[in-house]
Amino acid sequence: MIHAYDKTYLSNAQKNLARMLDYLTNSLHVSLENAWHWFLTSKISMRFECGDCSVLSGMSGVELAFAVLQEAGEPFPVSTPEYPFDRTPEYWTGWALAYYQWNTGLRFSEIEHAIPIRTIWMMYDPYHEMDIRQFVDKLNEMYRNAKPETNLKTLRTLANLSQSELAAQTGISVRTLQQYEQRQKNINHAQTETLLRLSKVLDCTIEDLVEKVDAK
Repeated sequence: MIHAYDKTYLSNAQKNLARMLDYLTNSLHVSLENAWHWFLTSKISMRFECGDCSVLSGMSGVELAFAVLQEAGEPFPVSTPEYPFDRTPEYWTGWALAYYQWNTGLRFSEIEHAIPIRTIWMMYDPYHEMDIRQFVDKLNEMYRNAKPETNLKTLRTLANLSQSELAAQTGISVRTLQQYEQRQKNINHAQTETLLRLSKVLDCTIEDLVEKVDAK
């Protein structure tokens, strides 16, 4: 599996996203949904998910929150940041989300579209006491349920092509295309030549065809 960025930065990334959410929600009393929306619509979000080390480890979680507030056009807080001893559900939500995004390489907006942040927050009990891999497995299951169609099927539909038409233009059998679309075969294990043919006809990149959350 290809992760979003080098694991060296993961621990700091988790702490920063966790602290950002905790500070915005519990110190500034912003709703979880608003705080997350501001982050998602900021350039900070894109830099974070792409592994920009100046964001992942070059600033603190509170500084990350300040940058998000600035981009959102919100007033600069005058209160002194608090550092609670106990880890809040909001802190855990950011910590777990940072890990999941690193693990899958999905964009935060893709995760939010399939699994709203409030749903993840509600998983605090019992998942904050479990191994993070159990959280990842559960989110993968929820993501697949929310997005049952493969990227290949979505792209083929957008191109207004039937399976037969795509097969004729790529030289890939209809049966093979069906197996990829029904997840009977993992397209991530397809030969490079197969992916190149599909990407050329569907006018997309190979990365667009790859499933970041594999079928179980």
